[in-house]
Amino acid sequence: MSYIVKFDQPSTYGLESSPVADTLAGLRANEARYLKNKYGHELEVTQATKAKDTLIWVNTIFKNEKDIAILSRPLQASSFDIESIHFAYVFYENGLAANVMYSADDKGKRAVGLKLSEGMETPPELAAKFKFARQRSRLAGTIRGSYFIIKGEYPWR
Repeated sequence: MSYIVKFDQPSTYGLESSPVADTLAGLRANEARYLKNKYGHELEVTQATKAKDTLIWVNTIFKNEKDIAILSRPLQASSFDIESIHFAYVFYENGLAANVMYSADDKGKRAVGLKLSEGMETPPELAAKFKFARQRSRLAGTIRGSYFIIKGEYPWR
């Protein structure tokens, strides 16, 4: 079952098993607000078990670009297109949120964003490869974030 994320009322729906469910819900709501304000798009998520293609695509980018395998269980995912950009979001049980922005245009934006919910430790698979900057969010408290540019080709479908 899919769920449209409401940024004005963060909910832990689908995130209940996370030890940082409240702040992960705030982080998810923060992402929904960004998408609504920037693109006029509502973030709709589904259970990760029903988003296998999205998870395979995101995992392939992590593996090929940075030799990373995310160890935490994915809880929810989303995949959609806005203009000529394909977006994918994955929200993990440990409090990590990963988003991929992949432009169909060779010279467009192609990057992976990583955000850590307030109260979670930096995952060991990310600690040695990334430095995380802090950002305050009304919805999510203190978010720690990092990103990397995608250099390879990973067309969606």
